[in-house]
Amino acid sequence: MVIDKIKRVFSNALGESGEDEYLEIDLEQEGNKQAKILVKLFTLNQYEDVNPILNALRDGYTIAIVDFRVLKQKDPVELKRAVSKIKKTIDALGGSIAGHENLVVATPSFAKIHKELPPVKSVNKLEGY
Repeated sequence: MVIDKIKRVFSNALGESGEDEYLEIDLEQEGNKQAKILVKLFTLNQYEDVNPILNALRDGYTIAIVDFRVLKQKDPVELKRAVSKIKKTIDALGGSIAGHENLVVATPSFAKIHKELPPVKSVNKLEGY
């Protein structure tokens, strides 16, 4: 399935420190015969690396998965600037952005990121004693 392909490409990309990779998802399987969506993996090594990410997002058919581990270690201030710039672009495009540990996922307006956490069950430890 598509999710399995994304996981496979994503896990492979994290193991490599080389070029950006992408996965092309053909929506013909879903009935839409014209649109193609790219799930593209990026690495932020320096602030200037934000420009290709923004260009891909502005094209409108790219979901960006950004690994910022290197820039986080090098220069946290530059990382904050880069993420802020991505967020402003996503806001202007009407998309979604979410981060987790060393990753940011940014989507254009056609895709939304589910950010709700499941409810935590409360357990009364004194019950039954």
